[in-house]
Amino acid sequence: MTGSPLTAARFAESIEALSIPPGRDRVRMRDVFALAERFIDLPIAEIDRLLDSHVHEIRVGALSIMGKRSARKGTPDVTRRELLELYLRRVDRIDTWDLVDVSAHQVIGGYLLDRPRDVLYRLARSPRWWERRIAMQATLTFVRAGDLDDTFALADILISDEHDKVHTVVGGMLREAGKHDRDRLLGFLDRHAATAPRVLLRYTIEHLEPERRAHYLALGKRRAPGPAESTP
Repeated sequence: MTGSPLTAARFAESIEALSIPPGRDRVRMRDVFALAERFIDLPIAEIDRLLDSHVHEIRVGALSIMGKRSARKGTPDVTRRELLELYLRRVDRIDTWDLVDVSAHQVIGGYLLDRPRDVLYRLARSPRWWERRIAMQATLTFVRAGDLDDTFALADILISDEHDKVHTVVGGMLREAGKHDRDRLLGFLDRHAATAPRVLLRYTIEHLEPERRAHYLALGKRRAPGPAESTP
């Protein structure tokens, strides 16, 4: 983006201009993502300022910028590291499922693809549900590369989680992992289907053939439903 310097204030003004109709709160996500592409070189200190916003779409934009910058070919490792550190430092501002899903796999998963992943296990044991979701969502990058170990290991940790927004991401990542290693997924299901939360199980088995889905759902009926937390 050329012209005057990229700033958090300019990004926020641009978001306001995208509202439908002007002056209202509703902004199409595709427009937010397109704007993030234009602001991809926004200085990290300015991204940090965006994360302070009470406007949800502005925080979505900030995280989209971070993800796009992290995934862009040619972004230096030092910058990708700075983006990771900012993400982890401001994780309190990434507290809805869609904020997590915008870029956890790019900012965290992309950076850790060829590095130690201890931070994911710390996040998976956090008392805050969105940090647990971040841990699992980050593994999408690994799965796409055919690296499934951490997805299954984290699923073992989170299989009994009580929050529905953790259930969905665990089930979704297991489903994706199963596309690469069906036998490993079936083995996981054989161990856990009888006790897994119902929503997690449904997400996991979504792409299995009807007979297998019916089999695992029947196993899952043995589990007494537990209390589900509501999303803040």
